[in-house]
Amino acid sequence: MLTTGNTYFFSTRNYRWRYVFSWRILIIQLYFMFQAVTGYCQPGNSFMPAVIKYNPADTTTYLNDPENDYEEIMITLNVQRIGSLEIPAVVYGRTIYLSVKDLFDFLKIRNIPSPQFDSIAGFFIDPNATYLFDKTNSKIIYRDKVFTLKPNDLISTPTTLYLRSDYLGQIFGLECIFDFRSLTVTLNTKIELPAIREMQLELMRRNMSQLKGEKKADTVISRSFPLFHVGMADWSIMSTQEAKGRTSTRAYLGIGAIVAGGELNLSLNYNSDEKLHSRQQFYQWKYVDNDRAALRQIIAGKMFVPSISSVFAPVTGLQFTNTPTTYRRSFGTYTLSNTTEPGWTVELYVNNVLVNYTKADASGFYTFEVPMVYGNSLVKVRFYGPWGEERTSERYISIPFNFIPLGQLEYNITAGVINDEQKGMYSRATANYGLSRRITFGGGVEYNSTVITGKFMPFVNASLGLGQRILVSGEHVYGVRSKAIFSYRSASNLQVDVNYIHYNKDQTAVKFNYLDEKKIIISMPLRAKKFTAFSRLTLNQFTLPPNPEISPEFKMKYTSAEFLLSAVVAGISSNFTTYALVNNDGKPLVQSSLSLTFRLPAGIRFTPQAQYEYSRKRFSMVKAEVEKNLFNRGFLNIAYEKFFINNNTGPFPVNVNAITIGLRYNFSFAQTFFATRKSGNRIATTQSARGSLLYDGKTNYLGANTQTNVGKGGIVIIPFVDLNCNGRRDSGESKASGLNLRINGGRIERNDRDTTIRIVGLEAYTNYLVELDKNSFDNVAWQIKKSTISVTIEPNNFKLIEVPIAVAGEVSGTIYLNDNNDKKGLGRIIVNFYNDEFSLVGRTVTEADGYFSFMGLAPGNYSALIDRDQLKKLQMTTSPELFFTIRSNKDGDVADGLQIVLQPIRSRD
Repeated sequence: MLTTGNTYFFSTRNYRWRYVFSWRILIIQLYFMFQAVTGYCQPGNSFMPAVIKYNPADTTTYLNDPENDYEEIMITLNVQRIGSLEIPAVVYGRTIYLSVKDLFDFLKIRNIPSPQFDSIAGFFIDPNATYLFDKTNSKIIYRDKVFTLKPNDLISTPTTLYLRSDYLGQIFGLECIFDFRSLTVTLNTKIELPAIREMQLELMRRNMSQLKGEKKADTVISRSFPLFHVGMADWSIMSTQEAKGRTSTRAYLGIGAIVAGGELNLSLNYNSDEKLHSRQQFYQWKYVDNDRAALRQIIAGKMFVPSISSVFAPVTGLQFTNTPTTYRRSFGTYTLSNTTEPGWTVELYVNNVLVNYTKADASGFYTFEVPMVYGNSLVKVRFYGPWGEERTSERYISIPFNFIPLGQLEYNITAGVINDEQKGMYSRATANYGLSRRITFGGGVEYNSTVITGKFMPFVNASLGLGQRILVSGEHVYGVRSKAIFSYRSASNLQVDVNYIHYNKDQTAVKFNYLDEKKIIISMPLRAKKFTAFSRLTLNQFTLPPNPEISPEFKMKYTSAEFLLSAVVAGISSNFTTYALVNNDGKPLVQSSLSLTFRLPAGIRFTPQAQYEYSRKRFSMVKAEVEKNLFNRGFLNIAYEKFFINNNTGPFPVNVNAITIGLRYNFSFAQTFFATRKSGNRIATTQSARGSLLYDGKTNYLGANTQTNVGKGGIVIIPFVDLNCNGRRDSGESKASGLNLRINGGRIERNDRDTTIRIVGLEAYTNYLVELDKNSFDNVAWQIKKSTISVTIEPNNFKLIEVPIAVAGEVSGTIYLNDNNDKKGLGRIIVNFYNDEFSLVGRTVTEADGYFSFMGLAPGNYSALIDRDQLKKLQMTTSPELFFTIRSNKDGDVADGLQIVLQPIRSRD
């Protein structure tokens, strides 16, 4: 690094300063500083130092001539959209000469120098746009045009060729602006340089890799299949006591383990108000191997199935499929919107991969842009609310479009017993084939022994993408139903979805007694500078079969409409919803609700709500809620509600008031909640707590957590000092503290006592990219050779990763040119380093004064040699190779003071 006329070389290994003083540069910079401050010194003023009074026509040709005022230094080159680089340059007065080879190498411009560096040839971007820098004849030839130069516009040295910077702008359109104070050159151009194009292509490849789920990593750690391991447990308990009434208690215990290489999840649910029944319990074993194309998943136990017939209970049985659990993005998105509780956090998972999350608005409304994925996808949303053991729940969503990659076949076979009173036999087999990137067709058969009209239900389906904005899906189930779905999305994100289902009038597979269903959904996001909003209009109509007792031909139709507007304006979350229901009698039922959330000072959140019935011309409900953050770990909640309930015995509604006071506090090991509610004359008190336990046998770890962890996995990272740089932890190599990292998911927990880094809450079977920060340590000799790790997460288990921190050694010295017994440093010389097996392990280039430094050597014996090809081009010879040793040391080792002398071959006569 060169600053203020002084060339400083900083050896980062042991904080040694090496210093080369340049009086001429210092005088020139002091002059410009004085000129800037006083304004007295102008060009031509007698006070101007003689060193900057120059005439380029009178200068000498040779850079090393002591009679001239040339200085060979390192300057910083800044190129917009590419970056910066230190390259050699020559300063003469206020004129800068740049190394053509170093500049063109940085810009990715083809260049071939001659052995003596008296010429450089190549082409500028276009292979037909050839150029030649000719020092001997003082000219530049570009596109068959000859540019005549002055004798010293090109300066040749044994290692490079320098050109006056203004010619780069005149000939090639590379405008160079030289700042003498900072010794920087800024290059501006309107030409799309090869380096910029290469960076853009690399960025596009990287984006495409992310869209396809492909990520590059230095190290890939695939999953293993342990025989048995118990790793996770979730628990919750909630109890409610009514004054002068009953007490109700609910408890939950979930256990996550690995059995025979597969994921085993067990859950026990207890409710004091009900008898203990097997239907309340859950158990499932799942074996996943995404590398086996023929059979990727085997599931045994209870499961939820996407059935045609009405199945309201889980199925206990077996499932086989070749659908991978990995997330595979295709094209387009599908808008998913629904409601939950106000202020709840909602997470969206596709094939068990978290792809998005949001927070419900003041009325509980939320919306997602679900990315369309290849194959049968398990789409679910998970809710995190503020109260009690119901804080988390899951909901499975059926996406109506199913696309398979071109030429691939995916199947799913399920068979088992329905867990209801009838214990009916159930089975389903499906297969889908990707006919093209945007056309998928398939079919299958479903069997349900409880169906009366037809136990076997064969079906066919197809999904079609028309252009970039239209999706069409259709399905026909023999004897049951036919349905069609149309979806259109405009360039302004206006989305229109049309669904139509026609039912066979004699079918009994679907319990709903409908003849047909029609639905239209029109949604559109609204964005402006000061607000964002989402609007949705939903129209539903379903037709019931005729009632013979009333009329054999009269069909009752029910039509409902809902308009929703959710917006955030000036930090205020709002939701306005209007709902209308109309049947054949033509008397609509219309009501509207409005919810607002204000964020007040001192961490207070105020949420008023109201619901109005237009037919009765009165409010049916009003509510106000205040929530206050406590110590960043808890919340105090006070809510007041007033309900206007119809009184069948009188003309006026009955008012019911309710008030709730709640306190939620999150400990490091559990979430707790306490609330008291008074509604009319009833008083109820509720207490709840929930949390999880995590166990890792490899590191003897037992910890507690506030989030659910059954079915999830984790990573344990142990950095250690790799003294011998072999990448393995050997005896005597201690742990290293201070490692920083990034990961695209989970929660990072650090143990400062034993330097262990634990990442919890990771989705199973998902590949995560762990990025290690190479600048984590104060000791610069500690280096991370492989900084990116791709790891596949195992369910209910921690993946142990030991990260070697190599202790790198440094070597430094000087290259001298001995010409007629005149010994001086020589820059731009390539120095190669070989181990004791004579394998190349590193190389570096000397600075302008001949100094070199290289860090990154493992303990061992080495030799330093000048690059033979460069010696041949320079027609020079060198002293014998130098041997040195890097010793094993926790703080690193330095071999310095090396000296290599070069001599011109002609001087040996």
